[in-house]
Amino acid sequence: MKKIMMSLCVAVTCAAVSAQEAAPASSPTPTDSSAPAVQPVSEKASWPVWLAFNSADDIDIVGLRLTLPYGECESVTGFDLGIYGRCRYMEGLQANILRNEALDIMSGIQAGIYNTAGRADLVGLQLGLWNEARSIRGVQVGIINVADAVEGIQIGIINRAESMYGFQVGGVNIIRDSEMPFFPIVNIGFEVFPCY
Repeated sequence: MKKIMMSLCVAVTCAAVSAQEAAPASSPTPTDSSAPAVQPVSEKASWPVWLAFNSADDIDIVGLRLTLPYGECESVTGFDLGIYGRCRYMEGLQANILRNEALDIMSGIQAGIYNTAGRADLVGLQLGLWNEARSIRGVQVGIINVADAVEGIQIGIINRAESMYGFQVGGVNIIRDSEMPFFPIVNIGFEVFPCY
C-alpha cells in the first residue's frame, strides 16, 4: 500500500510540474496593429505520465495520459485512460469509461461506452456500446456501429455503413450504397475504396 501511495504522489507531483511548465507565459499586448499574430505551437509534455484535469489543446503526450474526469489535448501516443478523453490525433490505446474521441486520425484501439472518430479516420478496433467513425479500416464491435466508409467488419445488433468492403454480422445490417442495402444476420459489401 505504501508503494502505491508513493507512486501516486510522484505521479501527481510530476503532473503539477508539467502543468506549470505547459502554462503559457503572459505576453504584452502589441501596440502595433500591423504586427503578425503569434500562433501557438504544440509542445511535448515533459513527463511520461500526464494527469489531465481539463483541456490542454497544445500538448502532445507520449506515454500515459490519465483523464480525471476529462482531458483534451493535441495528440496522444501511448495510453489514454480515465473517464472522458478527447484528442485530435491518437496512436495507441484509448480506454476511457464514458467516451473516447479522436477528431482527426486514430490508429489503435478505442474501448469504452461511446467511441467516436466522428470526423476522423480510424485504423484499428472500436469496442463499446456505441461506435462511430467517418471511415474505418478494421473492426467495430458493439451494440450500435455506425460509419460512412468501412473496410473490415462490423459486429453488433445494429450495423450501418454508407459504403463497405467487408461484412456485417448482427440483427440489423445496413449498407446504403450496396445492391442489397439491408439484410439481417450477415450482409456483405463489395465496394473497393481508393488508397487513403
